[in-house]
Amino acid sequence: MSKFPFDRLVFTPFMVDLERSPLAGHFGAETFVLGAFNPGMTVLPNGNLLLMVRVAEALRHPIRDGKVHAIRWHDGGYVIDAWPLELADTSDPRKFLLHGGGWKVMALTSLSWLLPVEMSADGLDVVAAHYDKAIAPQGTYQAYGIEDARISKMGDGAYLMTTCSVSPERHSTTLYSSHNGLDWTFEGIVLDHQNKDMLIFEGLIRGEYWAQTRPLGDLYFAYPPGSEWRAGPSINLATSPDALHWRPHINPGIRPHSGTAATARIGGGAPPVMTEIGGQRGWLTLWHGVEPKEIVGIYRTYWSLLDPHDPSQVIAGSHAPLLEPDAELTRPLEDLLYLRDVVFTTGIVDAGERFIVASGEADLACRITHVPKEAFR
Repeated sequence: MSKFPFDRLVFTPFMVDLERSPLAGHFGAETFVLGAFNPGMTVLPNGNLLLMVRVAEALRHPIRDGKVHAIRWHDGGYVIDAWPLELADTSDPRKFLLHGGGWKVMALTSLSWLLPVEMSADGLDVVAAHYDKAIAPQGTYQAYGIEDARISKMGDGAYLMTTCSVSPERHSTTLYSSHNGLDWTFEGIVLDHQNKDMLIFEGLIRGEYWAQTRPLGDLYFAYPPGSEWRAGPSINLATSPDALHWRPHINPGIRPHSGTAATARIGGGAPPVMTEIGGQRGWLTLWHGVEPKEIVGIYRTYWSLLDPHDPSQVIAGSHAPLLEPDAELTRPLEDLLYLRDVVFTTGIVDAGERFIVASGEADLACRITHVPKEAFR
């Protein structure tokens, strides 16, 4: 049971019309919506909210004839690749690992594209799904799809959106811009290394753009014994003069604490917004902490308030989660569940006495939560 009065799923796989999918008509195999989730969120000029929903479209029968199959963008269309089943580890429903390469090589069980869904001003009702403005792969650097949009509305009225683009070439962060939140222009690759969560601050600091980043890797160096920090993925910072060319900030950002396993792995959630919490003004950032459990882990949402002039300094926060996975929300979708214990926050809007928070629930559906400002204490 949620602790907040307005906390519900607002967009589910059943609400996606695959006949209007960018993949429709490109191959003969049947597909389905594995998930419609992890929505970037912003306020449109008309006052309505926009959810940029990640639609993970998967093959209905990926394993057949002794092979495992996956969808890939190729030369303006989509094709299906096949690998011998004996080479693949299919224990994770989101991906499969391919053996024999000497290092980790994987493919995805779905290809993701982005669907702009216009919501009412409170985020609780669908106004329109803009299929004509869907964002789909457009180059080999997005051969396996576009994932997890994060939208920042800047002070000059411009919109910036970061996405994760996946391909055999690279696992990169790509940038889009818009003047109205619906028509997006591709600006290019802005981070070339593996990075899952780039979030641009909704405002400049000393004339520069700032962003949270989360580089991935298979190797992390140990903190000394007794340190308050745990080695592993953390939330870093970067600055830019133009939002296109980014330089890592010399100081670390938010790091996992050694005293709890609940945040053993962390990553960015919603783009930081300027606000006041408990009489302190700063950048409010929502981020996810992952507690180890089975294959995927338990994802929860936490918050930190960052110094308004130096976001590498945390001035307030809580070790207690703000949002937790809610099995009651997904109970009507029980037949579609392939993951549990995951809430992945991706957007926040200041609505006066409360924040409207957008999340993906169970990698399946979009969740909207109205969080009173007094909850941040």
